[in-house]
This record gives sequence, structure tokens and C-alpha cells, in this order.
Amino acid sequence: MENKTEEKELSRDMQSFSQMEQLGEEFRDVAQRLEENVQQIYREIPETDDLDGLEKLAGELKDMGVRIGKAGARLLSVADELAARCRDMRNQRKKRGLISAAPANGTIDLEEMAGDHFARGLGLYKLLLVCFLGSFAGVVVELGWCLIRNGYLESRSGLVYGPFNLLYGAGAVALTVCLYRFRNRGNWLSFLGGMLVGTVVEYLCSWGQEVLFGSRSWDYSYMPFNLNGRVCLLYSVFWGILGVLWIKDLYPRMAQLILKLPNKLGKILTVAVTVFLIFDSLVSLAAVARWAERVHGQPASSAVETLLDERFPNDRMEKIYANMDF
Repeated sequence: MENKTEEKELSRDMQSFSQMEQLGEEFRDVAQRLEENVQQIYREIPETDDLDGLEKLAGELKDMGVRIGKAGARLLSVADELAARCRDMRNQRKKRGLISAAPANGTIDLEEMAGDHFARGLGLYKLLLVCFLGSFAGVVVELGWCLIRNGYLESRSGLVYGPFNLLYGAGAVALTVCLYRFRNRGNWLSFLGGMLVGTVVEYLCSWGQEVLFGSRSWDYSYMPFNLNGRVCLLYSVFWGILGVLWIKDLYPRMAQLILKLPNKLGKILTVAVTVFLIFDSLVSLAAVARWAERVHGQPASSAVETLLDERFPNDRMEKIYANMDF
């Protein structure tokens, strides 16, 4: 019974699309005739006394063109989303090897709407979990890249406790917030959005680190098309690729994992990991600030600074922040 109902609805939709196509052809014919009439008006302008009326007509045509342009843009947007949803669903249904295909964002949306989940949509709980998971996943990826590229493992952590880096967490949250509206759209929007968001986040993090601690963890001065050595075109392109990979593959996997958390346990877990990250960040800030003071020959002036010197000596900090230069 449900299948017959769906078939009837699909048939009505196809009829509507057919009517829209016919309307589009009629509008094209009207526009062509209108253009021919305007061409005749061009020839009459030197002899007419009604220039005010022609200017008014021009204004009306302009308003009509704007309205039609907006309608056309909306149709293109709908077409792009429909094509993207079909493509994402086809990818979801593909049979893979050991790693299963990522769920389509449309599937995630339906599952979140079906139940009153604590982390649906772009709620605070989801963003906090995305920050935590992104902080961890980013370090894992960087470690793997370091091993492949250099043949050895080197710390890529940004916090003193655990394999976490808030740069990746902040990047994951920024990409999620900015690209969420394009999750069911074509890849080109995710690429441009990821390129812009990632470049801005990377620049601000580099600038903030230098202002606060007088240090840098990366420098692209030797790269072409760089901006103050903080960002460069090549890595901006990488951010664009990451934007597509994130919103089309990594985010839906993460959202699917979050959906498996029961509401009560999920809320408690989210609060717990958030408190841990805040504590870890505060200790890390203090440890790095004190490390910078030691590099510049400043002795400890309080019991807290003495404790930081004991718990986080230079050799330990150099292992955690292997690429940091003062």
C-alpha cells in the first residue's frame, strides 16, 4: 500500500516537473519576442518624445529580470541539492571492503528527526563532541602523515595531557558550522567553504600563538603565495579538499557514532570530556607560558611556576611540542 502511495506521489512530482519544463520553454519564447520588440524601440528612441516612459519600462524590465534571476537561482540550488543527495545515497549503497561507506547526510538528518536525540542538528552537545573527536582524530592523522613522510613518529599534540590538539578541534567545529548548510549540496561549495574557513582558522591560530607566547609551530615563508608565513595557497587548497572530505565523509560518520549514544549517558559524557579539555587547555597554556619564560632566562617567581618547572621541564615540553620555536 505504501509503495503504491509513493508511486502516485512520484508520478505527480514528475508531472509537475514536466509542467515546469513547458513553462520554461514558453518563457524563453516570450523573452525572445520581447527582445525583438525592444530592438524596434531602440530604432525609435532618437525620434520619440516619451523618454520617461521608456525609462520606466526599462525599470520594470530590470525588476522582472531580478525576480526571474532569483527564481532561476533557486531552481539551480534545488537541482544541485537533488543531484548531490542522489550521489551521496549512491555512495552510501556502494559495497566497500573493510571500511564501510559513509552514511549520506540525508540519512543522518532523517535519523536525527525521527528521535529526540540530545545532539541533533547543530546543537551545543554535538559541537562539543565534534571538538573533542576532531582534536583527537587530527593528531592521529598527523602522526600517520609524519610516519609516512619522515619514517618516524613525532608528537603533534597541542595539549600536555593526551593526544589532543585544539587547532584540529576548532577547525572541525568551524568546518561543521560553516559547511553544515551545504552538507546536501555539491562538492564545489564544500571545497570553497573549507578553503576559506580553514585558511582563516589557521591564520588566527598562528597569529594568536605568536602574540601570546612569541612562538610559531609552522612557517610557510618558503612557500609560494604565502601570507606572512602563516598561510599559503597550497595548504588553503588542502583545506578545501579537507572541507569536502569532512562534510561528505568524516562528519556523517561522526554524527552516526554520536547518534548511538543514549541521551542521558551522552550528556554526561559530553560534559566530562569538555571539562577535561578545558582543564587540559588551561594547564597547557600555563606550561607553555612558563616554558617561554625559561627560554628567555626568567627564574620561577611563585610556587605555581616552580610546580610547572618540576612537572613540565624543557625536555618534556620539547617532546610534546616538537615543532615549536621561540
